[in-house]
Amino acid sequence: MVSDSEKKIYAKLAELESEMHALREGYLVVNKRYALALDSMKALTANALEAATRAALAAEKSALASKSATEAAKAASVKLVIEATEAAAEAASLAALAASEAAAAASAAAAAAASAAAFQAEETALQASAEAANATSRATAAAATAAKMANEAAAIARTVRK
Repeated sequence: MVSDSEKKIYAKLAELESEMHALREGYLVVNKRYALALDSMKALTANALEAATRAALAAEKSALASKSATEAAKAASVKLVIEATEAAAEAASLAALAASEAAAAASAAAAAAASAAAFQAEETALQASAEAANATSRATAAAATAAKMANEAAAIARTVRK
């Protein structure tokens, strides 16, 4: 015959077992959601890195375009082709603006990668964040070069106009 105290113990054990089962089920749901969030953050990190890298390439190409436009302005000034000189100076200015925008895009992408890295705290995310920061540095340097070339082209255009 089972005593009242044994019945209470068995009832308490059954209650604890039920609670453990509920906790285990809750853990599985939370773990699944966390895994999905982590996968999303990994994708965000990869996309942010690609955006930063592409923005850096765009800034570098804009700087090259600005340099070419400056060279065209110099060549045109020798031949006293004023309109071509001014058009080249305008192209250099627009290329510098494009480089600045690309640098800003790289910076935003690097910030997104850094946020993802902070959330994930994984080596790959931290590496992607560092690469995105490097791309931002490249884009900023290219924007500065493009601005310098644009200013030089504008100075040539002003000189030719006089």
